[in-house]
Amino acid sequence: MAEQTPQGARSYMAAVRDLLDRVSDSQLPAVLKAGQAIANAIRQDGLVYLFGTGHSHMLAEEGHYRAGGLAPVVPVLNSAFMLHQSASNSSVMERLVGMAPAVLERYPLAAKDVLIVFSNSGVNAAPVEAAQTAKAKGLTVIAITSVDYSSHARLGPAGQRLYEVADIVLDNQGPPGDALVEVGSSGLRTGPMSTVVGAFLLNAVLTEAVFLLEAGGEDLPVFISSNMPGAPEHNARLLERFRPRNPHL
Repeated sequence: MAEQTPQGARSYMAAVRDLLDRVSDSQLPAVLKAGQAIANAIRQDGLVYLFGTGHSHMLAEEGHYRAGGLAPVVPVLNSAFMLHQSASNSSVMERLVGMAPAVLERYPLAAKDVLIVFSNSGVNAAPVEAAQTAKAKGLTVIAITSVDYSSHARLGPAGQRLYEVADIVLDNQGPPGDALVEVGSSGLRTGPMSTVVGAFLLNAVLTEAVFLLEAGGEDLPVFISSNMPGAPEHNARLLERFRPRNPHL
């Protein structure tokens, strides 16, 4: 029997590689601006908040408390916006006006801080209102979104698209609907891209911020893997410093 060629996997991998190349070529200026904003916040002892709903909440967790990650990163997490209790209900909740401002009340947002909002479509109420709330408090707002998808999507009840609110926009270059790969003649598409590219952009921005801090000879509040020498003592100092302002540490 002839060995079967993994057509679906190859198609998806090729599409992701192409997309990451396009993002790398087009988004570096915005990545630099975002890295500068985060480095500036950290110099002022500010925090970097990460907000997302549905699958985008995974990107809020992506930057939180991990090896090589920045300790001043705080995910904004609320079960109503997440998938583990009811995925379909989270889709309803992210469209409700007033939810995001109420959730953000748990966090001590200050003008010296940064908020990164992840939303592929960029039109649902929660991510847009999160950005609006942060802007009203003087924070720098960074969006990771698909400008093409958002431009084609129906405007939500918040009255703006995320890319219209944010100070800095990182365009994941994704197509409307997220999925990259056409499935034969079915009319369906599969292979979502927003998580892969969102994590790529987030970690590029955070890495740029660390390099900017190092270039200035400043303290680098970066976690070390707990399996590496010296990690327990190093990480304990960071936890002591940031736990009072991060309810998820």
